[in-house]
Amino acid sequence: MEYAFEGAVIEWRGPAPFYYVPMPVEDAEDLKEDARGLEYWGQVAVTATIGATTFTTALFPKDGTYLLPLKVAVRKAEGIGLDDTVAVQMRLGHEA
Repeated sequence: MEYAFEGAVIEWRGPAPFYYVPMPVEDAEDLKEDARGLEYWGQVAVTATIGATTFTTALFPKDGTYLLPLKVAVRKAEGIGLDDTVAVQMRLGHEA
C-alpha cells in the first residue's frame, strides 16, 4: 500500500533532538488498518521518499497518528529544517 502526504517537520526533544513528519490523521487511520499484523510494538516498517532520497524507517504511533522519523542523512541531503513542509511518498515494508 502506498501513501502520499505533506506535513510540517516537528521536533521532539529527548537526550538529543529528533525530527519527524506527522501523517495526517485520515491517512494514519487508513495505514493502521492496512498495517494490521505488520506492527511491531506499535511501530510500522516503511520505505519513504522525500525529494530524491529514499530511506527505510519505522513509524511511531502518537496522538492518533504516526510520526515519520527523519534521519540526519535525509535532512542533510534534502536541505530539510524544522517547520519545513515536505512531500512524502511512502509504502509499507522495507522493500526497495
